[in-house]
Amino acid sequence: MAEIPNRPRRHHSFMESGLRERSIYLLPNLFTTAALFAGFYAIVQAMNGKFEHSAVAIFIAMVMDGLDGRVARMTNTQSAFGAEYDSLSDMVSFGVAPALVMYVWALKPLGKLGWIAAFIYCAGAALRLARFNTKLDESDKRYFQGLPSPAAAALLAGLVWVSYENHVSSTEVFFDAVKMQWVAWSITLFAGLSMVSDLRYYSGKDINLRRSVPFVVILLIVLAFVLISYSPPEVLFAVFLGYGVSGYVLWIWGKRKKAARPQG
Repeated sequence: MAEIPNRPRRHHSFMESGLRERSIYLLPNLFTTAALFAGFYAIVQAMNGKFEHSAVAIFIAMVMDGLDGRVARMTNTQSAFGAEYDSLSDMVSFGVAPALVMYVWALKPLGKLGWIAAFIYCAGAALRLARFNTKLDESDKRYFQGLPSPAAAALLAGLVWVSYENHVSSTEVFFDAVKMQWVAWSITLFAGLSMVSDLRYYSGKDINLRRSVPFVVILLIVLAFVLISYSPPEVLFAVFLGYGVSGYVLWIWGKRKKAARPQG
């Protein structure tokens, strides 16, 4: 009887290809999971009244969110699953968590105005993320359209953190005129509406880290680290407040340049 030659078993290769399709890259998704955990932790700590822990957790989520994409690109482990997972994690960490932290910390006593402001922020983050995902290939890489959700979350978390460090409660009067609750309400609305605006915010994606720079740039980086380490809450809040306002400054500057051009 003739010997039947060995043939590759097709069901094995089919199973292997199926496993590859269902598998995910571990390293970048670890950072995404860390960002998701930090956002969830911020919500839990706000419910326990530990608002400074909530604020720090949101900043940690922002750092983790900034690392996952870079790690994926450096290790060539980008995937559609990772992109979707990152977007869902961002919604929790930079949409739901800051809105709930701000509501519990300052907005709850304002009644309907308080939860409406928190919802506007949360909806703004969702719309901002959806627009970013759908217009990823069309937008100018040098600028973001609308305030990025991590920066908006850092603005809210920075306000909570700087208030805690300076022993300012949400019910105290600010500048002898306005309660801190209304300051929080205004910044929450500002951040939420800025996310869905058409304002341009510098992205920094055109910075080439492999290019040589003047020595003074290194000195400025060292100075920035010193300032942040000296007083993290005040410096970080000032940085993200300035970044939030920068979109409006660019818009006004563009309007003035257009008006100054000779007609005809």
